[in-house]
Formats: sequence, structure tokens, C-alpha cells
Amino acid sequence: MTWLSPAFPVGAFSYSHGIEQAIHHGLVHDRQSLEDWLIDILNEGSGWNDAVLFAQSHQIAKSGSDFSEIADLAEALAGSRERHMETMLQGEAFLSAAQAWPNPVSERLPSRVASPVAVGAIAGAHGIEIEAALCAFLHGFISNLIQGAVRLVPLGQRDGVAILAGLEEDIQSCSSKAAKSTLDNLGTCAVISDIMAMRHETQYSRVFRS
Repeated sequence: MTWLSPAFPVGAFSYSHGIEQAIHHGLVHDRQSLEDWLIDILNEGSGWNDAVLFAQSHQIAKSGSDFSEIADLAEALAGSRERHMETMLQGEAFLSAAQAWPNPVSERLPSRVASPVAVGAIAGAHGIEIEAALCAFLHGFISNLIQGAVRLVPLGQRDGVAILAGLEEDIQSCSSKAAKSTLDNLGTCAVISDIMAMRHETQYSRVFRS
């Protein structure tokens, strides 16, 4: 809970994961459109891929295998410059802050690694049950996106909380499936989300880094 709280110093609050651009284009404009967008990211987009990468990194940590392949794959799956920056900088910041909880896995990880690999590996090294760890990871990811949208749409805090409550079953379902997944289950079809992330790179006036 400490690692995935808003207070943990990874800078997650500064990224919108392309949602700022989606709001700019009117694709996300109210409570329902935001909830639909987040469900797609969880089930068909980057949220699903990150959950699979998290699960594999968790297993590698427990098995003692090498992280180089999963680290390279996770970085390659970042489909735009800003998504790459988002996942790599958060992963690097997480590993730095997590040094307060010493473990042997940190020595086997690259110094720069994507966020789901970093968090999954450290959770696995500390013996945190995989499905619970995945739920916390995805909950933190979705919560951060909701908070960004609350400021930009704008939505009230009550709407933000209601969206999060409505997504609890989706988060649990995604976590449960990802916990049993392999790398063969990687794949997304959230094309509009990817396009928004690419277009955000040239958005003239913006609040978030991605």
C-alpha cells in the first residue's frame, strides 16, 4: 500500500496517459465517457499489457531467473515517446525509492526499467501475493488517471470516486486473469488511446507530461 500510494515518490500525478489529449478532442467529456475509456484501457489496452508484464516479473523474481528479456520487452511495448518516458521514469523512480526495503532482486534489475517490471519484481521479491499486488498496482494506475480527468473534464470528486467504485470488479477481473497469464497473452487493441498518446506530444497547451 505504501509503494502504490499517491505519496510514493514516482511522480505518477504528472502523467495522464494520453487522457489529456482525449479530453482536448472531446472523446472523454463526462463521467460515462471516462469510465468507458478506462474500462477499455484495463481490458484491451496498456493496462492489460502492464498487468501481464507485472505478473511475469513477479514470477521471475521468485524463480531467480534473469530480467533482461522482460525488461527489454516492456520498454519496446511503450508505443509513443511520452508513454516510454512515463513508464521508464516511473520505474526508475520506484526502484530508487524502494531501496528503503532491501532485497536481492534489485541487484539483478537494470537501473532503468519499465514501471510494471519494477513494481512486479519488487513485490515478488518480498513475497507479496500476486493477485493482491496486481489489484493494488492497477488500482493505483486507474486512480491516478481519474484524478487527472477530474481536474481536466472537469468532474467533481464525487464523480471520480463513483467511477473508481464502478471499476472495482474490472480491476479485480483484470488482476485475476493477469495472475494466470503468460507472455503469449500480451496484446492490445486500444488504438485510439495510443493515437491520443502520440498526438499529446505536440499538444500546444497542456498540464500533464503524457
